[in-house]
Amino acid sequence: MLDSVGVGEMPDAAAYGDAGSDTLGNIVRKRGLKVPNMCALGLGNLKPMPDMPADALPKAEHPAGSFGKCTLASPGKDTTTGHWEMAGIHLAKPFPLFWNGFPPEVMQEFERRVGRGTLGNKAASGTEIIEELGEEHMRTGSVIVYTSADSVFQIAAHEDVVPVWELYRMCEIARDILRGPYEVGRVIARPFTGEPGHFTRTSNRHDYAVPPPKGMLLDKLEDAKTQVCSVGKIFDVFLGRGIEDHLKTKSNADGMQKTLQAMEEFERGLIFVNLVDFDSLYGHRNDVEGYGRALEEFDAWLPSLQKALRPDDLVILTADHGCDPTTPSTDHSREYTPLIVFGPQAKAGVDLGTRATLSDIGQTVAHNFGTSIEQGTSFLEQIQ
Repeated sequence: MLDSVGVGEMPDAAAYGDAGSDTLGNIVRKRGLKVPNMCALGLGNLKPMPDMPADALPKAEHPAGSFGKCTLASPGKDTTTGHWEMAGIHLAKPFPLFWNGFPPEVMQEFERRVGRGTLGNKAASGTEIIEELGEEHMRTGSVIVYTSADSVFQIAAHEDVVPVWELYRMCEIARDILRGPYEVGRVIARPFTGEPGHFTRTSNRHDYAVPPPKGMLLDKLEDAKTQVCSVGKIFDVFLGRGIEDHLKTKSNADGMQKTLQAMEEFERGLIFVNLVDFDSLYGHRNDVEGYGRALEEFDAWLPSLQKALRPDDLVILTADHGCDPTTPSTDHSREYTPLIVFGPQAKAGVDLGTRATLSDIGQTVAHNFGTSIEQGTSFLEQIQ
């Protein structure tokens, strides 16, 4: 999961304020992008780009992988919605948003139960709000609460003021409070360190998601006695359900290294990876240069992944939503997600088209391991 690497606005993007969003395409247009390994697999074949030179994101004459793009069938454009849909869960309605902050009944109960005051309680960029309120937080001990265009309740605290264990306890309390009409997709611990003017968020972030409904992909794989190893924030998104081994990551580079580690350690099963830096470090900060560089770093690593593949391994690259760093918004964007599929025994050059849902990926994985999920159409036979 290349977190937030969208490949162009969906038909309903305007309803989400995302008309014109195209994370991958706009990075190429604004910065340029050198990703020869992904292009060899078919990245440049996903869609026509008549407004760009042919060599900007070159189309492979004979792609080494199969390619397409996925529609997000559920309403929304957040981490939980995208990951859950891939696992076969379609939402009837999006998780609630709180553009104007959380209501008094939520905040008063939260403050009472955690024994601390709060600052902020508004929609904000995570890096900007700790610069704005971090010094006051350090002086008063009140924690910073904020949200975004995603359905999230985020709690930021300096690790020298609020120990990480206490911050996690606060998140568990918030998760318990946020039910019914207040049931946000995720409560997120956002610890940071440093001094005023030089604050830095740490890798001790932890997500507390809503429990996914029973019967999703990871449940089915567990029932089929298929081992699942997660790399990155996958464990948090699914609350560890059906996941036998979990490797936490500090960065994309760390996630890529731990993916290779998992491939060495596990003979059979699903390795479910999320590389979050594209989204958290670059998309949300409108850092076009950083986003492009991160894509190029991933592309440079791809040959190591390909070299490590066993004869019967299959790799599926996709995303959960977009987060176009070239638009004024710093929020996620309602976009199609890429679909690149390759492996030693997989067919190359198959145009998988525009899939109706991300669940097609989950159904393909389920099909491979002899089970099925409620949503999605497998493309396994197309690539065998």
